[in-house]
Amino acid sequence: MSLAFKGRHFAPDIILLCMRWYCRYALSYRDLEEMMAERHLSVDHTTIYRWVQHYAPELDRRVQWCKPLQTKTWYVDETYVKVRGEWMYLYRAIGDGGETLDFYLSQTRTTKAAK
Repeated sequence: MSLAFKGRHFAPDIILLCMRWYCRYALSYRDLEEMMAERHLSVDHTTIYRWVQHYAPELDRRVQWCKPLQTKTWYVDETYVKVRGEWMYLYRAIGDGGETLDFYLSQTRTTKAAK
């Protein structure tokens, strides 16, 4: 992931770790400050707050594809495509909004592959 970490005092791994813990778990900025101190890193809670405010919108935009979609209706689309010079069946589960929910490539056209 190439977010704009240029010019930051801390390594991108530390920034992403703090952001992940804050956004995923019910931790406060001060809890994260304490957890980093246990790992011998001096990070102020205000710094973590600024990281979250700066990078969270971009991270949210980048992980939209892996969030579970809340759709009630969907259908299966089947097509025949060439992959690396070999013809294969492409099955796609498409939601009511037109988004691809899942896909599957198969060399054979079977009911099992479609399901």
